[in-house]
Amino acid sequence: MSKQRLTATDRVRNEIDGLFADPERELGEVLEEVARLSVRLVMQSALEAEVTEFLGRDRYARGERARAGMRNGYGDTTVKTTAGAVPLKRPKVRGTLEKFSSRLLGKHVTRTNALESLVISGWVRGLSDRDIEAALREALGDEATISKSTVSRICDQIKDEFAKWRTRDLSDVTIDYLFVDASHFKMHEGARSEPVLAAYGITTEGNPVFLHLDGVSAESTDACAGFLEDMVARGLSSPVLTISDGSPGLCAAIDQVFPHARRQRCLIHRCWNTIAKVSEIDQSAVRADFWEIFDIGDDIEPGEPAVAEARRRAGQFEATWGKTYPGAVSGVTDTLDELVAHLHYPRAHWPRVRHSNLIERTFGETRRRVKVIGRLPGERSALSLLWAVLDRAAGGWRGITYPPADVRLLQMIRRDLGLTNPRKEHPEPDPHRDVAHVA
Repeated sequence: MSKQRLTATDRVRNEIDGLFADPERELGEVLEEVARLSVRLVMQSALEAEVTEFLGRDRYARGERARAGMRNGYGDTTVKTTAGAVPLKRPKVRGTLEKFSSRLLGKHVTRTNALESLVISGWVRGLSDRDIEAALREALGDEATISKSTVSRICDQIKDEFAKWRTRDLSDVTIDYLFVDASHFKMHEGARSEPVLAAYGITTEGNPVFLHLDGVSAESTDACAGFLEDMVARGLSSPVLTISDGSPGLCAAIDQVFPHARRQRCLIHRCWNTIAKVSEIDQSAVRADFWEIFDIGDDIEPGEPAVAEARRRAGQFEATWGKTYPGAVSGVTDTLDELVAHLHYPRAHWPRVRHSNLIERTFGETRRRVKVIGRLPGERSALSLLWAVLDRAAGGWRGITYPPADVRLLQMIRRDLGLTNPRKEHPEPDPHRDVAHVA
């Protein structure tokens, strides 16, 4: 589509995509800016949908017309909010027998906080039809609210996109690394926070891909296995390494669904758990010694040599702190096999595949945003919110470089683990393809 044919809504979406594609921007900073752009995006989408409803046809649609008239560009307008002035493109219509008048930009709208009401209600609550209508009615009055059909048109489009995404075919996605993480959100009145699972992977070409998102009743083995089996049923093949926190149900489910893959326990989570059992005066020293176990130098080859060196350092860690903090040390030594799994893989990949912090950071941003309302009104709303945030964030996730030596190592690992699949053999890298380096 040429630049001239882009809708005002498309232009705002492009701005959001550009933010996530900027490698120099921190994720937290990007999400703050996206939150501000969401004001324009949601309101601009509503304005475009009003015109579609009025004319009875989509943009550039041909055939029988439900109403005389056509779109005629945009006019600039500004809505004042408590967050500052928000520029919008107000659609123009010509050749109509009946005058088009936006119900959304009603009387006195520029002197209200309607946009905040719309975005808080729509974005945080999952773009519920009833919530959007109620927020606009409270802010603007009955005469300024948009119709139910317009609200439904916007919300249905978002729901359709999510529904298609979560049921899409994954048979063409071949991954080396699978990351799975869970976070908890309050979604039902009087109930405790409930887990939401998210999965993303690094493909055999080094590209990040957001794979799956769903709520589960608990982090039990059966519930987590169902989450993983859904991806397998849609065609996802086994990775060579899985990365997760130490949840017993999730770990057991991963071992059950992907029995041939090694499993890496998130080092960041294990570090937090270790430090929590140490007195404040020694926490800095214990943290430094913990990471020293896994920061293997370039003089030691990946694989068994690197694992053996990590075991030696873990012995030193136990000798130094075992008597003072036996609980903290045993948490490391008892799970050491899971903590050193990443050392079998290419050295350049170690900083990326030894933790699941990428999804955890995005979950943290979402929890911070919904904290003010206490809970989300239902699982569907929570999943809509999380998908919207993670799907946008995934556009800015960095890939991993795959030089020939690393490709050969991963091919050998696949064969050793019994995961060779002739139809999805690991590709040789394209020397002309530009892949982002490990973050």
